[in-house]
Amino acid sequence: MNQLKRWENIGIDEINRLSPRADYLSFPSKQLAAKQIKESSHFYMNLNGDDWRFLFLEAPEYSPKDFYKTAYDASAWDTVKVPGNWQRQGYGNMHYSDLWYSFPIIPPHVPTENPTGIYRRQFVLDEKKDNGQMILRFQGVDSAFEVYLNDSFVGYSKGARIQSEFDVTEYCKSGSNLLTVRVFQWSDGTYLEDQDMWWLSGIFRDVDLYYRPDAGLYDVTVKTLFDSDLEDGTLSAAPLFTEKKGQTILYELTAPDGKTIFEKELPGEQPLVQKVVSPYKWSAETPFLYDLYMTVKMDGNIVEVIRQRVGFRSIEVKGRTFLVNGVAIKLKGVNRHDYHPKTGRVVTRELIEQDIRLMKQHNINAIRTAHYPNAPYFYDVCDEYGMYVIDEADLECHGFELTGDYGWISDNPLWEKAFVSRLKRMMMRDKNHPSIIMWSLGNESSFGCNFRVMAEFAKQTDPTRLVHYEGDSEAEVSDVFSTMYTWLEDETKMTMDHVITNTKKPHILCEYGHAMGNGPGNLKEYQDLFYAHDHLQGGFIWEWYDHGVETVDENGEVYYKYGGDFGDEPNNRNFCIDGLLMPNRQPSPSLLEYKKVIEPVKTECVDMAAGMFRLRNHYDFLDLSHFKLLCSFYEDDVLLEEKEVKLPDIPARESSVLQISYPHVEKKDGAHYYLRFSYRLKKKTAWADQGEELAAAAFTWHKEARKKRAVQTGEKPINVSHDDHRVIVEGQDFKIMFDDVKGTLLTVERDGKVWIEQGPRLNFWRAPIDNDMYLLRDYKETHFMHLWHELVQSVDYTFKDQDFIWRVRTYNGTVNSSWYYSSAYEYRVSPDGTIHCEILGTASGKKEKAPAMLPRIGVEMHVNKSFDKAAWRGLGPGENYPDSREASYHGVFQMGIDQLFTNYVKPQENGNRMACDWIGLQNKKNDALLCQAEDTLNFSASRYEDTDMENARHTKDLIKRDYLVWHLDARQNGLGSNSCGQDQLDRYRCKFEDFRMSFRLKMASLGDDSLAALGREN
Repeated sequence: MNQLKRWENIGIDEINRLSPRADYLSFPSKQLAAKQIKESSHFYMNLNGDDWRFLFLEAPEYSPKDFYKTAYDASAWDTVKVPGNWQRQGYGNMHYSDLWYSFPIIPPHVPTENPTGIYRRQFVLDEKKDNGQMILRFQGVDSAFEVYLNDSFVGYSKGARIQSEFDVTEYCKSGSNLLTVRVFQWSDGTYLEDQDMWWLSGIFRDVDLYYRPDAGLYDVTVKTLFDSDLEDGTLSAAPLFTEKKGQTILYELTAPDGKTIFEKELPGEQPLVQKVVSPYKWSAETPFLYDLYMTVKMDGNIVEVIRQRVGFRSIEVKGRTFLVNGVAIKLKGVNRHDYHPKTGRVVTRELIEQDIRLMKQHNINAIRTAHYPNAPYFYDVCDEYGMYVIDEADLECHGFELTGDYGWISDNPLWEKAFVSRLKRMMMRDKNHPSIIMWSLGNESSFGCNFRVMAEFAKQTDPTRLVHYEGDSEAEVSDVFSTMYTWLEDETKMTMDHVITNTKKPHILCEYGHAMGNGPGNLKEYQDLFYAHDHLQGGFIWEWYDHGVETVDENGEVYYKYGGDFGDEPNNRNFCIDGLLMPNRQPSPSLLEYKKVIEPVKTECVDMAAGMFRLRNHYDFLDLSHFKLLCSFYEDDVLLEEKEVKLPDIPARESSVLQISYPHVEKKDGAHYYLRFSYRLKKKTAWADQGEELAAAAFTWHKEARKKRAVQTGEKPINVSHDDHRVIVEGQDFKIMFDDVKGTLLTVERDGKVWIEQGPRLNFWRAPIDNDMYLLRDYKETHFMHLWHELVQSVDYTFKDQDFIWRVRTYNGTVNSSWYYSSAYEYRVSPDGTIHCEILGTASGKKEKAPAMLPRIGVEMHVNKSFDKAAWRGLGPGENYPDSREASYHGVFQMGIDQLFTNYVKPQENGNRMACDWIGLQNKKNDALLCQAEDTLNFSASRYEDTDMENARHTKDLIKRDYLVWHLDARQNGLGSNSCGQDQLDRYRCKFEDFRMSFRLKMASLGDDSLAALGREN
């Protein structure tokens, strides 16, 4: 049998790597420990930088002889930045895939063509410290690597996304030192690292060198427990020394307010077990942190001082729920990858803090570290800001699913060491962080004997936390029943109703709400279930951030590449563009929707006339005393009054009724009156400014009817003329042209200028959204939904009461379809130029052959491009769809046409606004084109046709049309989350059913008036 190469040998998990341990800093004094400045520790050197010499090779075997020796001349090598992924610095190939391995599946073998990077860096030690260890630490290297220092081999490690430490005391020296690291892109570890992300290699996290005193702690395990009534706590600390020299440890605990709780000095080998009376409890809502100082002494002298943050909290399973501090909490979470559009998997502490602050501002309280441990400072931030964490081992074997033997290595005892090592290293490093409530064994790797051993290790090592693994579909070893993308309704799949009825353990959705492109829909329906059932304890949206690669085209325009844009095969195209946060760090509409759905205060109308509203506190621990409630009263878009309203005392998970008084106002004909609640922070926090709005609600408290339209007199009578097949309708200041063959309204002019360049035409197609991906083949190859035809049956016109009436009857159907609409258009033109439009469709033909859903039912018009601003009365201000409208509220809004457009990385349907009773377009001359609906309509206005967005791969491919595309829709299909999960729920589907649209188009010069004032007129 051929001898395995080191990077293919599953029996070699490491060479000379130190045993895993907690991540902490050691200082010479308490004063320095309190400041936690790394450079003030005994010794610390950061080895990051852009001066690493770098040699890129096709395979490890091509490495130059003695490449690690000081005598070797590497001056001709390139230089790169560490941390950095070499693919983002011009080496190797960018490649994105969701589940495929990039080579044949023959574990543990990897390709001979194994891209390899050799890094070299010199550093200078002023002097070598005695009586201790010099430890070289790598926080993340993908995938496996060897370390050399000063002509000597130091060690080897694999496990890309977890800490590796080496004792280099005997290898380093005073003066100049040469560090060499050889990194292999592929290793046997790669079979455990098949996560849904870009394949990126190299030293991508911090590299540093630090000193640990021999007589100091090697490790410490800190735990907190509570008594049965959750009143008093117990703090335990289990120290571990490598050398026992009669050390003692002085333990000092200080409270969040700085007061000393206790001081106790114990022999070094004796664990601390100390009762703490009524400690503040840590939770994501109340992240109270104590400081435990551990001063190690020997012969009366201080050896070191370590500061450990401590959060008192309990986690237990009781029946079908898991409890944090006695409460069956709700996880309002996200899955988070390390990612940056320029640097790949290289993220700084500052970027992580930005993420956490933004999450907190959007009411997110939990993170799953999908699908690997994060950098140590991530957990520090989660402890401090308050975030529940499922810490997930760097383990995914997804590609095996396609072999028909999903458990190929997961159920193979020969791989046990590799599996358990990844969990152990994560747990040992992260064990002292209160934010971590569950250890996750990995992701999408089937199930088998190795997961059983991992779970046993986790439970024996740390019984204070829960074990999670979604691949344990029977919850055999997992403490929670975890599922992904469980449907709300379906006749064949497991649904949430099944989970509600059958699960015997707490349930979480470790992934749901696939946030790819325009979507997801149905978030409210999931959250309503979570609130209704104690054992449904929430979930984690997939995912936080789009993984687009920032690129600048020849015109200087920034766009974002995705799978396939680098010639990478096989790839999953834009499946990596699936985040709540866009690559430019702008919140997507889905993040705003999620913020609203999980908001901490729900406001419900009890009696609108009496001003009675029920406020529900959805916090698990906090009352609402940290909020200021502002109530604002509007007449359309005019603020009438804003006042602060005293909030009643509402404990966590309780509700109360609040009564407000409406302002006295003389009502205007046609005006709508709105009330908006805004719950804002009274004080600045670590993650938000004073006044940050975390919850809101809006209601329509009165609608005043439009004044009945007066009979128009004195207008010039309408004149009708014919020009070939054109029928021209003219009035005092307008001209409207119809086609008597196609029956279409061609153009509308006012004062000699064309305002409408193409009149309303029935339209049932929209640019496909990512969540339509599994519908498209059926749409395009069975129903030909993108190829509609209008068959004109009759065209005629007449006059009635001075009005010109144009009638058209058509059949509207797709290529080769036996189902169709029998449609009727009627345009009624008044002498003042107002166009009354009524369009009816009767579902006809072999209706049973129609698709389950139509993309939309509506009309499309082309409008003069000078109309660059829109206003509407309906849902806004952001885009909204039938199953994604919670973040929107009723009111009057206005914005530029370009602002209506949501610039998704891959262009698709966007910008819809629902429930509008009027929509207006305005240009810089204050010309206004107004649509007033008999009931309500959807609308969007864009500079692109649907086909432009459908055919564009990136935003840079979009070229603005020479006109404005104006959609008025009776219905829009829902969004769903079917790119991965539930499709459109039945009640949100745009079905092949009868429809009616009725609206009128007005042209006007506004002068000093507003579109809102025009919209109120009859």
